[in-house]
Amino acid sequence: MTRSELITALMQKNPHLQLKEATRLVNIVFGTITSSLAEGSRVELRGFGAFSVKERDPRIGRNPKTGGQVQVGKKLVPFFKTGKELHQRLNKPVTGNKRSRSSV
Repeated sequence: MTRSELITALMQKNPHLQLKEATRLVNIVFGTITSSLAEGSRVELRGFGAFSVKERDPRIGRNPKTGGQVQVGKKLVPFFKTGKELHQRLNKPVTGNKRSRSSV
């Protein structure tokens, strides 16, 4: 789902919202998450998951064009861990007529 699809879905579920208001709400939520992560804070949305920042150690990488070694410095990267409720919804057992894969 893209940002514009999220805004459209928000407007469909809340018909009283104008496009400008829905866009502003989505931008506020994403902006708050981004600024919190930039400050080193963890953002937890119960049932959905938690955003945090992890540090990657410096390492020696490889330049794909030349094949030569390149020193890559330490960096901070965003990390997302799913919440229990989201994890359960994604991994719910399949019901109904399940086809088995067999080689014939």
